Amino acid sequence: MARALRVLTQLMGWACVAIGLFHVALGNAAIPGAGSAGTTIDSWGRFMGAGFVGYGLAWLWAAQQRPIPARAVRWLAAVFLLGGVGRLLSLAVHGWPHSFQVALAVIELALPPVCFWLADAEERAVRSDVGAAQTAAVGE
Repeated sequence: MARALRVLTQLMGWACVAIGLFHVALGNAAIPGAGSAGTTIDSWGRFMGAGFVGYGLAWLWAAQQRPIPARAVRWLAAVFLLGGVGRLLSLAVHGWPHSFQVALAVIELALPPVCFWLADAEERAVRSDVGAAQTAAVGE
């Protein structure tokens, strides 16, 4: 489980950094089905892309910690889940978006529970290793 957490955390980080840079570089062209959304939305999208790069860097920071901090994973997963909830609100207000956006919503709603479940896997493993070492030391 600890290995799965580490892989997932790194994957989330690199994916978010790449997606964010893609949006910074391409603006409206990075959004399937957006067409010509105009300069205001292009500016906003590029700005939000930079924020997504920062979000990805936060995932990568968490992945570099030993153990990966469960609290950070839970907060980052909660932000991801909030994005999925935002897509559901958009769907309720404006209807179905491009199919690619629907696929993203599925990921944003399905992946956070996995992250919540795995969040403390590495911390548990470290506590278990420390407990086993203490038990072995007492038995000597």
